[in-house]
Amino acid sequence: MQQVNIIANLLSMKKALWDIHFYSEKVMRAMENLPAGIQADFIDLLDQVGIYGPALGEPHTKSMGKGLYEIRAHGSEGQGRGLFCSIKENKVVILHVFQKKSQKTPKKDLELGYQRLKEVKSGKVKL
Repeated sequence: MQQVNIIANLLSMKKALWDIHFYSEKVMRAMENLPAGIQADFIDLLDQVGIYGPALGEPHTKSMGKGLYEIRAHGSEGQGRGLFCSIKENKVVILHVFQKKSQKTPKKDLELGYQRLKEVKSGKVKL
């Protein structure tokens, strides 16, 4: 138990090198409304992305192609997903958050992620 506390203290001393931004207030609220277990894992993964960058790799993050990535949060209530992109100046933008209810990521969620990715990359969305 003491070793776990030491590791937790060391991790909390690390500074975030990546800034995490949400596409909109609505996306932030979607994360806040995830079930408690999924939300806790999602927040932990965001902390890790802030420290180590967006390329955590599976099972934590996965490339969906064309610059879109997925955060893969788990809890006793099921699975949550966050679609995100990275942009210059070490910024990560959370584009869409949802609770996953099927094996495959729903097409409508992917389409929304790609649409928002284009808006962010083109500068239409101010962060």
